[in-house]
Amino acid sequence: MAVAIVGASETTELGRIPDLSQLQLHADAALNAMADAKIKPSDIDGVATAGASPTEIAHYLGIEPHWADGTSVGGCSFMLHVRHAVAAIEAGHCSTVLITHGESGRSGVGRGGFFGGGGGASLAGQFEMPYGPNGPTTMFTVGVLRYMKEFGLTHEQLASVAVVQREWAGLNPRASYREPITVADVLDSRMIAYPFHKLECCLVTDGGGALILTAAERAPDFPTNPVYILGTGESVETPMISQMQDLTTSRSFRIAGQDAMRSAGISHDDVDHLMVYDAFAHLPIYGLEDLGFVERGEAGAFIEEGHTRPGGKLPLNTNGGGLSYMHSGMYGMYALQESVRQIRGTAAAQVASAEVSVCLGVGGMFAASGCIVMGSRLR
Repeated sequence: MAVAIVGASETTELGRIPDLSQLQLHADAALNAMADAKIKPSDIDGVATAGASPTEIAHYLGIEPHWADGTSVGGCSFMLHVRHAVAAIEAGHCSTVLITHGESGRSGVGRGGFFGGGGGASLAGQFEMPYGPNGPTTMFTVGVLRYMKEFGLTHEQLASVAVVQREWAGLNPRASYREPITVADVLDSRMIAYPFHKLECCLVTDGGGALILTAAERAPDFPTNPVYILGTGESVETPMISQMQDLTTSRSFRIAGQDAMRSAGISHDDVDHLMVYDAFAHLPIYGLEDLGFVERGEAGAFIEEGHTRPGGKLPLNTNGGGLSYMHSGMYGMYALQESVRQIRGTAAAQVASAEVSVCLGVGGMFAASGCIVMGSRLR
């Protein structure tokens, strides 16, 4: 049984939303997605979410689910939810699944919920935090510095990622930042944690998004163009970035990506559009290589040469990404939303004749990954 996305929407507003709690952001996105699919809460029998519990979401929206998924592995959790929802629908556990995200990342209204814990007793708390790191801005430097040393990635190439993302954002009225920037602008912005300058770090915003999935055979009953799930993959590696098998490549990226593309039955030449979670500027570089679009050590030059920018041969992060569009903390939902828009043909910066989109997410500091291949038709 094939599965399709028949409803998709983000919150009514993005950016700074101080008048809505985190739970209300989930609800706003969910109601918008239901409106997109022209269905009611009573039509939904499956719920998945991260950052909150599915119990909380189902109760708040008045849903009576027969299937629930609270998988929470960081920003790529929503890719895993899509994969799990496909399996649940195919197994007959439910027929219509709602996946929600809402996060008051900037305003901090009603934050909290269904997160893992451990604090100082966690592995990272015991073996990394005593050495002085302070969150992702410092932890992610571990890998990219090794990559720069081994492959000669230049500061200018790293900055080019942010420049290209801003070009795409300039075409998107919903983007947080749209003014063009140059490599010099990036390198002149404040140093946050070497080698990351401010413009190479993600935004901190409020917002949310939601998806509705059902069996592909039911897709004609809905008003939107169906977006078919062609392939999926997921993996995890380590809760400590210092313990990656290889600091210059993500094992979870490779496994999730290979499984998704293999199950979709596609080659790299079949891909019209690509989304790679970009909390920091080096992540698209890892994604391009770990997905196999370029050889190891070549992604920096590939981006610098313009192949991923508007008009390039591999459109990447066409909403502007976490660097310029928005990033509430768990960005994976927004990458999925853009893939849906591109396949529907409704994106602000629409890629001509986009029929296949690959969407790769990261959780934590290369701790986890999920990958979804979407298409305009079943293959």
